[in-house]
Amino acid sequence: MSRSLPKSIDETHKLLGEADYVADRSLATALYLSLAMQRPLFLEGEAGVGKTEIAKVLATSLGRELIRLQCYEGMDIAQAAYEWNYSRQMIEIRMAEAEGVKSREGLAQDIFSEKFLVRRPLLRALQGTGAPPVLLIDELDRTDEPFEAYLLEVLSDWQITVPEIGTIRAAEPPLVVITSNRTREIHDAVKRRCFYHWVDYPDAARELEILKRKAPKAAAALSKEVVAFVQRLRGIDLFKLPGVAETVDWANCLVALDRITLDPETVNNTLGVLLKYQDDIERIAGEEAARLVTESKAAAVSA
Repeated sequence: MSRSLPKSIDETHKLLGEADYVADRSLATALYLSLAMQRPLFLEGEAGVGKTEIAKVLATSLGRELIRLQCYEGMDIAQAAYEWNYSRQMIEIRMAEAEGVKSREGLAQDIFSEKFLVRRPLLRALQGTGAPPVLLIDELDRTDEPFEAYLLEVLSDWQITVPEIGTIRAAEPPLVVITSNRTREIHDAVKRRCFYHWVDYPDAARELEILKRKAPKAAAALSKEVVAFVQRLRGIDLFKLPGVAETVDWANCLVALDRITLDPETVNNTLGVLLKYQDDIERIAGEEAARLVTESKAAAVSA
């Protein structure tokens, strides 16, 4: 059963919290305005800070279908919006030729009808039945600029133009969340059609609250040490800083290893959970890891 949209920022914040998503008030405000004013929410930030999770939480909490368009380089309209079912069209042509009952014009009109149209995520989101779905356009920065231009019609007028059929409009706009890891800049024309929010790394208090929800089996002392370690790690000039997802994974891995506190050996053996580049691992392993463990323990005690 679908739920009605939240009617205030506080309700939006509560909605996220009930799904174990720990959000600050600025994010809850941006999400509320996006829902209330039927505008896409554009979330930008480093990988692993929880951008994609917002769309998942929104769909689950509101009881809506989640339609996900995972972007990649070279993606075109056929993968994103629609394409024609060419094999069925060929079968229809062969059958019409065998029966000889249709004119060329009649056959062309028939094979380019909606029954031969394969609906991809964008078109499915606009033609959804029941409550509008949540449309997640994930990692838009991976696509090419021509695809951004194609999105403008969808995000402005909630419609897609199919040359052979005409314009297909949404009876009610979907709830749209767009994410970007900022590997390249997204054109201003797309951003102007959205409400923008930068999703940053959480501070220590919020990250600890996330661990309490996402890694509940971790001892309280271990969670504090993990957060203190990761917070210090993000202050080092690394090729790729660990995101919240890595923090949660690391805490759960330490629980699986029956650790109730950090120690240099375990940290060195599990750095691959936090860091995804060998150069970063080599920089932290050894003396640097031991120093960070010492500092993290002291910070956890004083917290």
